[in-house]
Amino acid sequence: MGARDVAAACGIADIITVDIGGTSADICLVKDGRIDLTQRGHVGEWPLPLPMVDMVTIGAGGGSIARLAAGTLTVGPQSAGADPGPAAYGRGGQEATVTDAHVVLGHLPANLLGGRMTLDADAARRTIERRVAAPLGLSAEAAARGILAIIDNHMVGALRIVSVERGHDPRDFTLVPFGGAGPLHGCALAELLGITRVLIPSAPGVLCADGLLAADLKADFSRTLPKAGPIDLSAARAIYAELGRQADDWLSAERVAAGDRQQSRIALLRYHGQGGEVAVGWVDDAGQVEAAFAAAHESLYGFALDAPVELVTLRTEATGRMPPPPRPVLATGSGAVEEGRLPVQFASGTAQVPLFSRAAFGAGDRFAGPAIISQLDATTLVLPNWTGEVHPSGAILLTMRTAP
Repeated sequence: MGARDVAAACGIADIITVDIGGTSADICLVKDGRIDLTQRGHVGEWPLPLPMVDMVTIGAGGGSIARLAAGTLTVGPQSAGADPGPAAYGRGGQEATVTDAHVVLGHLPANLLGGRMTLDADAARRTIERRVAAPLGLSAEAAARGILAIIDNHMVGALRIVSVERGHDPRDFTLVPFGGAGPLHGCALAELLGITRVLIPSAPGVLCADGLLAADLKADFSRTLPKAGPIDLSAARAIYAELGRQADDWLSAERVAAGDRQQSRIALLRYHGQGGEVAVGWVDDAGQVEAAFAAAHESLYGFALDAPVELVTLRTEATGRMPPPPRPVLATGSGAVEEGRLPVQFASGTAQVPLFSRAAFGAGDRFAGPAIISQLDATTLVLPNWTGEVHPSGAILLTMRTAP
């Protein structure tokens, strides 16, 4: 919700979000501003056939542990957590992590959290060398690049699930990385997917809290038919009428004004013999519903079947629109000014990379990668092939100069 809101402020409706924290990465696709639901979700290995946001979560984050298994380097899903956390935290952590790899390569400034936290770069290097580099006969920098390459490819696999496997081309979307670690990986993930635009929210580390302010009230009311079968319009009308009354009662209990109420009707259908359903918008015409189902099935799976269509579940989605949170508008900037330069290790060698303070940016300020942008809740790594511009909303729009 937070990502959709900040993207809408920039006039962007099609986004792929990736929320990277210390332990996990949560990935979701938003098309035309709509956040889709699924009834094929999982909690761990267990399927959960209840409506939930169509999101994929993997064990990949700043605390993900890099270790050798039978001579092969693996990263995650185990995490060092926050305590003791990565070796760079200086709390006695003994495991090599993704954060340690970033520190070894110079992607993070020495002081974080507005100067309240100082990273232990020597501890990060020692741990990477002991746990990964020495056993593989690599330099600490090469080992760190390997760790990041592995974790980025893990996340790309999950990004493909919500895009390619759902019938979408990721290159048609803007990537929105957030969470404490998201902006460190945004450009790298975009390059692997062929995405040419990345949006960095103004407060990426706390965007989920921002999303609570931007979210509308919402509840789902559904009825699964006693027996799946052909669409029966008269039965469907009666069920939707009852679901609509339940939705109205809920909206009244939530004290939502009549003008701020909205209800949407959704049908879950399948071909005869299938075990999973596909959700489509409901209209009071059996032929149109079946045609919408066939088109959605083909988009998801690449084919449609010449088989009877069965109606399984009817759902009403009730929404109570809430007033949008106030959004400050940045004053016009006078040009991006470097705070200093940091040595960053790239595969091509060491480069002195400009360090910018996010708080000093104004609307319209521009800069070219490579660059590092520091702020209280996150650090953004801008790779060499990217340029950035600050939007009046406070978001940073990064654009790839040359598509891969």
